[in-house]
Amino acid sequence: MSFQIQRGLFNLDFIDCHAILGVPVDADAKEVRKRYLKIARSLHPDSFSASSEVEKQRAVEMLSKLVNPAYEKLSQEKERTEYTVMLRLKGQQAARQQDSLSLASELAQQLSRANEIDQNYKKYVQQLSEQQYQTLDQIIEVTGQLSELNLVYLMRKTAKNETVTSSATPNTTATPSQATNAGRSSTVPNYTPPAARVNIIDQFYRRAEEYLNGNNLAKAVLELRDALQAEPNNARCHSLLGTVYLKQNQMTMAKIHFNKALQINPADEMAQKGIKQLEKLSGKPATSTGGKSTGAKATPKTGQKTPPKSDQSGGGGFFGGLFGGGKKK
Repeated sequence: MSFQIQRGLFNLDFIDCHAILGVPVDADAKEVRKRYLKIARSLHPDSFSASSEVEKQRAVEMLSKLVNPAYEKLSQEKERTEYTVMLRLKGQQAARQQDSLSLASELAQQLSRANEIDQNYKKYVQQLSEQQYQTLDQIIEVTGQLSELNLVYLMRKTAKNETVTSSATPNTTATPSQATNAGRSSTVPNYTPPAARVNIIDQFYRRAEEYLNGNNLAKAVLELRDALQAEPNNARCHSLLGTVYLKQNQMTMAKIHFNKALQINPADEMAQKGIKQLEKLSGKPATSTGGKSTGAKATPKTGQKTPPKSDQSGGGGFFGGLFGGGKKK
């Protein structure tokens, strides 16, 4: 499927990632991420349960070939820096060519005449973004209108010698030659990244693993929560989130996510190990559904003496069984 958009910045041989995501050109990382997750949910196959297979496939392609690449461009620091430089150059180009540029949308024409440029720009972007992904048929049209708004906004800011930057973008100077590939071609399929990078869920998971390995548990939780917002029934993410919570000693939350992982995939090894570790710590079954409880000791009858605990820590402490700790010698 080809997504030809011949409006706004797309007409300047540039892929307008902000227009695709429906966010202002000065949106920060938090705003971009929040918007992406909302779009991903709306294009998820579960949202099209009453639609035909053709419609479901269209939604999948919109997400993988249009939305995911745009989000990746704005969420990766190096690519975002290059993209921002190219965006600034395209604004300068548009300012030089404004006499030959045409605006089809009424909102873009109103913005070109507005006195309060910043306030009206944000208002119009918000207005269009609310409509953008309501139906598949209007995505390309509304994205084109958003790009026209971005074009007008950049032209007017350039004319006033004002630079458009976002708090998500480092203040890094780069030459035009460093950014030549940042926005090339307005035919979106040419902009699709390699298949290994298309799956945003895998990116969330990989970053969460890196944070976990670096003991930055709070950020690992954030990445996995975002992943599960986009794909709630991902067993791998639930089991890894359970592992993070276990390492934080949040046993109840760990149990919830391990059990959820096993409901989705009873063969999930990480969740199975996590459940065993919880049972070892609590001395009673930790599974409710989705997996069999293992290793739980019988509760002593009333009046029986409980054997004294050993001084040795089996499995290297609380997390030995799950995180690979060895027994003390």
